[in-house]
Amino acid sequence: MKPAIFAKLSIMMFLEYFIWGAWYVTMGTYMSVYLNATGVQIGAAYSALAIATMISPFFVGMIADRFFAAQRIIGILHFLGGILLFLATRVTGSTTFYWVILFYSLLYMPTIALSNSIAFGQMTDPGRQFPWIRVFGTTGWIVAGSLITFLTIEKTSYTFQMAAIASVALGLISFLLPETPPKGKGEAASFSSALGADAFVLFKDKPYLIFFVAALLVCIPLAFYYGWANVFLNEIKLGDVAFKMTLGQFSEAIFILAIPFLFNTMGMGAWVLRYVFFAYGNVDANLWMLYAGIILHGVCYDFFFVTGYMYTEKKAGEKIKSSAQGLFTFATYGAGMFIGTWISGFTADYYKVSDLHQWKEIWYVPAIIAGVVLLYFILFFREEKEIKPAAWEERGST
Repeated sequence: MKPAIFAKLSIMMFLEYFIWGAWYVTMGTYMSVYLNATGVQIGAAYSALAIATMISPFFVGMIADRFFAAQRIIGILHFLGGILLFLATRVTGSTTFYWVILFYSLLYMPTIALSNSIAFGQMTDPGRQFPWIRVFGTTGWIVAGSLITFLTIEKTSYTFQMAAIASVALGLISFLLPETPPKGKGEAASFSSALGADAFVLFKDKPYLIFFVAALLVCIPLAFYYGWANVFLNEIKLGDVAFKMTLGQFSEAIFILAIPFLFNTMGMGAWVLRYVFFAYGNVDANLWMLYAGIILHGVCYDFFFVTGYMYTEKKAGEKIKSSAQGLFTFATYGAGMFIGTWISGFTADYYKVSDLHQWKEIWYVPAIIAGVVLLYFILFFREEKEIKPAAWEERGST
């Protein structure tokens, strides 16, 4: 890959995740401080991204992939998204704010798949080259959190404005990205193929079905972390929360190196431990528990989701691997996160007394859910040491 192409793709990936990290992590705190939002309203706002995750495959698979060059459509989506992010700072009601965030999420989520398509389209060896591009996305998230703390804007609308500026910038830069013509031009489009229905055959494989259910359910406690960790750490006055939460991304980058040696069970065990740490952590004697809970994010994410995508690809084989990955994303970051955001919102309201959250009780809920999923996984999941494509792939049938 030419250095100029590498530089463009790296900038694209950096800004793609800088935008997300700039507004998403602190949105719950912003809504609490400026919109006097309830837990249910905050949960609803976070559910917008899950709704968009479920809808975006249809947009990418049925429209973007067939009629538009990827770099042009991503440019338009980010430019319009920047306008909506700025608009989000001008509204004063939680209901209106929700609709702005929902429409923004519908614009943003397709850009993740499109940015990957642009990157893969320039690679001769994706297995070796893509991680070097994708790491700039993690860097972008870290830089966003660090800037929020450095500029002391964590509890202000400037987080959204910073994301808006970056979104407009990426929208303009996208038109300078390598030409990536529509890869599905001339092919028949269908809702079932966009959803990944071809991969339903995977459910005939009992180990994968058990894993798939566990992956969907474990996204319920994941929603608690994304939606409420920043609110929690600010309420107990940890200080410099946005920057300190980037430790989770640092650990993600580090622990990903251990993926070949460990698997999903460790990931789910870490989820239980993280929420126990949050339940008993404080800024005094148990400060270390708060830091441990943040750092465990890397273990939680890498050892279940990253390995989960790898496991899905191995089980699916060549013929249906794209459909299988789409279905996995739909179920986890879509359906699972949608359920989780609403449960977390109701939980936060239920355990709120005189405007004070009862955080120990709140964190017990995702800890128990993760514990039940872990027990289910340990009891029922059985897989051979060497994971091979399922029997239908070997027979050459789908």
